[in-house]
Amino acid sequence: MDKPTAIAPPSAITPPVHPLPAQACDAHVHLIGDDFALWDGRIENPPAGSLDAWLDRYRVHLSALGCTRGVIVHSILYGGDNSVTLEATRRMGDQFRAVCLISDDATEADIAALADQGCKAVRLNYVHGGLLSWDGMKRLAPMLADHGLHVEMLAHSHLHLTDVAPQVPDLPVQIVFDHCAWPDPALGVTEGQQALERLLAEGHAWTKLSATYRHTPEPQTLIQRLASANPDRILWGSDWPHLMLNGVPMPDAGQQLNMLLDAIPDNTTRQKLFTDNPARLYGFAP
Repeated sequence: MDKPTAIAPPSAITPPVHPLPAQACDAHVHLIGDDFALWDGRIENPPAGSLDAWLDRYRVHLSALGCTRGVIVHSILYGGDNSVTLEATRRMGDQFRAVCLISDDATEADIAALADQGCKAVRLNYVHGGLLSWDGMKRLAPMLADHGLHVEMLAHSHLHLTDVAPQVPDLPVQIVFDHCAWPDPALGVTEGQQALERLLAEGHAWTKLSATYRHTPEPQTLIQRLASANPDRILWGSDWPHLMLNGVPMPDAGQQLNMLLDAIPDNTTRQKLFTDNPARLYGFAP
């Protein structure tokens, strides 16, 4: 059966209403290219274009936002073949890092090879499905830590956090919950969200204040709660080019950023969110 093809994001975005701090990082994007093989199990095809063409668009995107650093997260559209993400990271240079996919049966040699190519984390995806399970991650965690990698988890706070949160403090790797842990806004502040806020407050986890357009129509309160829980444990990413929208309207990354800036008006927290925190987590030089 033919798979649908995602639409491309707009080439121009709304400019930020305030300049970002120096060395700001967009800590969550995906890079694509039709010169790389797609995974048979994908649910859609990415928009057309070579990796070179998408890298040109990515540079325009970063410039428009005011970012000079980035984290490229491997898309499940390419399955366990991280080639497109690692090549994109290599071409972008030393101010860019990769988050890759591995399976439960990954070896230490596999992990070491990724680390040598600019990979700083592996992704565990409870929302779209993926290759790595929670139990598999726990087995691999010591090896990941030995090679300087952490885990970025896409999970639903209302479905998963009450189960996994008690285990997080004892893990040998750091855990980042992507996209504010993707809550169901109809449920209000759930036990899962409270568990996430405790993990942040105690310094046991991180979260990305990203992609709220996917789940929360008015996210300012959610963003402020998570930022207040621990401003030293928050990150931001645009989620560009907004793959697998599943019916959600295509966002304007600049408008999304301006909403975040309105929700977090103080410069001290912005400095941590955009520059200091990603520098610590991903190993960017001061």
